[in-house]
Amino acid sequence: MVRHPADPLTTLAHGIGSQHDLPISPFYAFAGAFAALFVSFLALGLLWSTSRFRGDRSGLALPAALQRAVDARATRTALRALGLAAALTVLLHLLLGPDDPARNPAPGAVYVLLWVGLVPASLLLGPVWRRLNPLRTLYLLLSRAPRHHGPDRPLPARLGQWPAAAGLFAFTWLELVAPDPASTTTLLIALALYSTVQLLLAARFGERWFDDGDAFEAYSALFARLSPLGRRHDGRLALRNPFHGLDATPERPGLVATVCVLLGSTAYDGFSDNPSWIDTLQTSPLGRTPTATLGLPASIALVATLYCLCAAATRLVSGPHPGPLTAFAHSLVPIALGYLIAHYFSLLVVEGPRTVIMALGTDNAPEPLSPLGPGGLAALQVIAVVTGHVLGVTAAHDRSVRLFPPAKAVAGQLPLLALMITYTIGGLSLLLN
Repeated sequence: MVRHPADPLTTLAHGIGSQHDLPISPFYAFAGAFAALFVSFLALGLLWSTSRFRGDRSGLALPAALQRAVDARATRTALRALGLAAALTVLLHLLLGPDDPARNPAPGAVYVLLWVGLVPASLLLGPVWRRLNPLRTLYLLLSRAPRHHGPDRPLPARLGQWPAAAGLFAFTWLELVAPDPASTTTLLIALALYSTVQLLLAARFGERWFDDGDAFEAYSALFARLSPLGRRHDGRLALRNPFHGLDATPERPGLVATVCVLLGSTAYDGFSDNPSWIDTLQTSPLGRTPTATLGLPASIALVATLYCLCAAATRLVSGPHPGPLTAFAHSLVPIALGYLIAHYFSLLVVEGPRTVIMALGTDNAPEPLSPLGPGGLAALQVIAVVTGHVLGVTAAHDRSVRLFPPAKAVAGQLPLLALMITYTIGGLSLLLN
């Protein structure tokens, strides 16, 4: 059965629901996108010959009094208590509330306020989930219990962000593929499993496990790289050009996988509304869930394969480099951000307030409406996708002129430009289908 796009279950499971027939011309959308990419590429090649981004060595230090307040123990304790209280509230709603996402705020709290709302929160305030994470708080409380506690085992360096990539894949599978993702039983089982795994691994490796092992901390930290608030290498809280923060993204194992999961899962979310894919799910001899379970990783694998081919072509054109895969992975972050805005803006501004209204128990509250009409939403989606790719081209160009000789830096970016065009075609096709 195909639910109506206004059905809350459909909304929660598939982002903003149906995106067909947006009131914008595909010709003008693609023409504008290609023009923006080509003009930015030519301008960068002609005017940007040396690297300008300095990573965590840049930024205007904020007043020391403000930093002391941000880093104060009372502030950290209050934020941890807030995160733990929110988690307990969601748990109580799952245990005691109705199994109906139209009357229970818990599914909206997980799929909207956490998954989608964490993006703008991290863009504005930095890696906020590190301070709010209830699992980190629970681990700290449990680790203070009177018992023997041996030294934490070191995390293998090769592990990197692979656990976070796996956790993000599991969450997107739950959101986009699971038969009943908004069911209280489904959410309780998923949250219990995830919490147990995280706490057991933290008990083995210590608190630092959450930095890369917790999917939502890694997710928040990744988009916080584009925040105007950040930390310099000396620990000072600073205002910075977001490109500097993006340039400071650590080249860790699993970084490419993490970004590709975000890109591929968002692409699958858009494609899952396509009538041909809906027909495939309904008629597949494997059944809906197994077929969708194959479709989600296939989408992620396609995104990753294209990026790996691009990295190989860049190395072939520009010369050898010790880390061709991770060297330009940071340039995919603004692209992922653009896709997330395009797909989930409407979900956040409509379902977010509705979730809060339900949580507050407000009776007879008016149904929240999107601040943008269909035309405004379509324009926002196209602008978000194109802007994300232009920012990605800029970040990749700056890294290229730093790593390669001037004669090869621009030529080495041709594969990256081809990749950006391919991603743009795919992203806009999903939105304008």
